[in-house]
Amino acid sequence: MHTDWILTHTNNRVLTLTLNRPEVRNALSTDCLKQLVEHLERADNNPEIGAILITGNSRFFAAGADLKELQQQTVASAITDKRPAIWRRFNQITKPIISAVNGYALGAGCELVLASDITIAGESARFGLPEITLGLIPGAGGTQRLVRGVGKSLAMQMILTGNAIDAQQALQAGLVSQVCVDGLVVEYAQKIAQRIATHAPLAVKAAKAAINAAQEMSLTDGLQLERQYFVGLAGTDDRQEGINAFFEKRQPKFTGQ
Repeated sequence: MHTDWILTHTNNRVLTLTLNRPEVRNALSTDCLKQLVEHLERADNNPEIGAILITGNSRFFAAGADLKELQQQTVASAITDKRPAIWRRFNQITKPIISAVNGYALGAGCELVLASDITIAGESARFGLPEITLGLIPGAGGTQRLVRGVGKSLAMQMILTGNAIDAQQALQAGLVSQVCVDGLVVEYAQKIAQRIATHAPLAVKAAKAAINAAQEMSLTDGLQLERQYFVGLAGTDDRQEGINAFFEKRQPKFTGQ
């Protein structure tokens, strides 16, 4: 397996993963996706990491799946495809994942954004699911996550036309949380990730889990789950430390306990 498809950098409890396949516009081949998820899983189990950032280059975040792989696919190989299991592993990461997007996030690249927790976009960013132009539909969550994120009408338009939207449209639709100057996207996203990484790890984990669950359950069930997490945190050392630090007017020292 190629070893340099994903570059890693750690700073202030934030792991930055940079997709590095410029020759194929950062296409997410099965092996590349697997490598990405392995990095995420290691970070998820590392108490020194508080948040994870994924980015690409100035022209492409990730421009879809690897078409050479798709070209060889048959019905039989699609049924036994390893990718759904790899995406399920991505979805099981408990630490926050922030996408910093410059240039194109298309197909699987857009689905990677949709599966992330927070997305910061540069002004040049473009988001699209062009699978329909190849006689396909999005196969890694695009039809399900996009409609939950931006509503039915825009999701239908994007998926049925295959046309991408720009950063400002993505911001208005709620697909991204902020747009900034291209050159500052990664730096700005790292600041957000570092801010998150200063907080109590168990509280961050519980908040992410509760918010993600909100998309899958009724309000009544969601409120019950939120309360369970809230009560569970009441018994943690970090909750006591956070409250004590507030009254003592100092920075809390969280331990993840």
